[in-house]
Amino acid sequence: MLIKRKSIEKEESSRPASTPAAKPARKPKYAPVTLSEFDGVRYLHFGTEWVQGAMRIRKPNWPELEYAQQMMSWMLWVEQPQRIAQLGLGTGALTKFCYASFPQAQVTAVELNPSVITICASMFKLPPNDDRLRVLEMDALAFVNDPANAGTLDALQVDLYDATARGPVLDTPEFYQSCNACLTDDGVMTVNLFGDHPSYARNLKAMKFAFAQVICLPQVHDGNVVAIAFKRARTIDADGLQARAVQIVADTKLPAKSWVKGITTK
Repeated sequence: MLIKRKSIEKEESSRPASTPAAKPARKPKYAPVTLSEFDGVRYLHFGTEWVQGAMRIRKPNWPELEYAQQMMSWMLWVEQPQRIAQLGLGTGALTKFCYASFPQAQVTAVELNPSVITICASMFKLPPNDDRLRVLEMDALAFVNDPANAGTLDALQVDLYDATARGPVLDTPEFYQSCNACLTDDGVMTVNLFGDHPSYARNLKAMKFAFAQVICLPQVHDGNVVAIAFKRARTIDADGLQARAVQIVADTKLPAKSWVKGITTK
């Protein structure tokens, strides 16, 4: 099965409307949210056979898809995050994992489609908001442009695709500059890209304009490529990263050794 995880924000929801000012703004339209289950895994779809996210029912806090695990690769450099944010909720895989794994951290997820938030709570075991967890129904662009978020995030995870997977909905240099501005001085951003899509090169170029350093993990079997962007440039210390990976594996069982191999053998 070809798996491509996409957010379902429609392009018109994050781009200026072309209708005359006299007409009322159209409400964003979303693809239908549907579910399937196979071999103990529940999948999220948006009206097609394409898989948008997954949860192993007996391990609801585990990021089931390989690319989602790679989105946690910022852990190689950030050991004790205080504030983490996800742009694009999906099945809540990253949100739930961060909430469970970092009890000291404030975790925020931003999702435009209210139906996705509802289905995550009812079918994907997303916890309710509390003093550490915020799930916000809002546009990701508004979130990163909010001055209140400037310099606050140790880790930012970006997974924003439209329903047709034509590339990230938000992909301009200005958007990535706003993402950069949300990070602390040592902050790290991870972004889900499609390596075999024309949007890949465009996004990398925009990220390299906005960030001091950008590296990519190897493409996984479903075509996803996770880019890692740094607020400040880092030395790629293979021994140090390997030692950190060993600790991540021991603490979380995430395949961090493979991340280091992918980074250091290029």
